Amino acid sequence: MTTETNPGNQTTTGADAVDEAIARGIDFDGSPIPPAKLELYRKVMGLEGNRQRSGVSNTMRSRIVRIGAKHIPQAELDQLLKDADFAPLKEKEIAFYYGGK
Repeated sequence: MTTETNPGNQTTTGADAVDEAIARGIDFDGSPIPPAKLELYRKVMGLEGNRQRSGVSNTMRSRIVRIGAKHIPQAELDQLLKDADFAPLKEKEIAFYYGGK
């Protein structure tokens, strides 16, 4: 597997790349992330961190749909969900993620 990097040798691919950049306070192009943006992000993520979760399977499915819709055609993602014993795509998910395509 190849890894893309910016000139500062910061990884720009993978699930943790954005989190690592935020932790450093440095964008992928090497520029600093403005303090106001970091502060707001951290405030909202702190609120999210305190939210009660509905279950691991529900969260897994939500992430699969949110990210999978960027990479996998609707019919294929729907079938993959069913094959893995997750609920199929909901009409509102189809409208949101695939409606404009």
